Amino acid sequence: MAESNAVIGLSWEPKLPAFSSASKNRGGSGSKPRPEGNPLWKPSTQLVDGLFVPPNDPVKRNKLAKKQIKDTAGTSWFDMPAPTMTPELQKDLQLLKLRNVMDPKRHYKKGDAQPNKYFQVGTVIESPLDFFSGRLTKKERKVSLAEEVLSDRNLGNYRKRKVLEIEEKNRPGGNEKWKIKGKGTYQRAKQRRH
Repeated sequence: MAESNAVIGLSWEPKLPAFSSASKNRGGSGSKPRPEGNPLWKPSTQLVDGLFVPPNDPVKRNKLAKKQIKDTAGTSWFDMPAPTMTPELQKDLQLLKLRNVMDPKRHYKKGDAQPNKYFQVGTVIESPLDFFSGRLTKKERKVSLAEEVLSDRNLGNYRKRKVLEIEEKNRPGGNEKWKIKGKGTYQRAKQRRH
């Protein structure tokens, strides 16, 4: 029996762009254009023996270094990073911005129009030496500030009362909407009734 030299399995070769040292025009129009947007391809001026070497120009070197530095508040703020904005965090920031509306007996300074880029959110841990009425109970503790505000009964009653006051103020009273106030209003009132 004659054995065939068939390839068993799969053969795979990576599709890398041709580098400047390997790509010589081998006579013919078979050469492919180099993809400029490909991150693996660097122009021949930046490659030394096929390897990327940082530029000697200090301005270009500083630009590369600035791209690699993490975005922090600085060493005086212990390199505090900028937090990622999640929907929960956005709700909490909006509540802090509108906190003067929540409680009629507390007055706050007008806050900044836009929050700072660098901030941190933490949890207050009460001391066991504090009086028990000054601490939050386990039931009152919530995950976010928004949940804590919504679960407060006194604040809920205040909000309901204020909403009813606003609705009552905006509701037309008695026969005000049927009164004749000028030329053509009688016809409009008649149309509204029917």
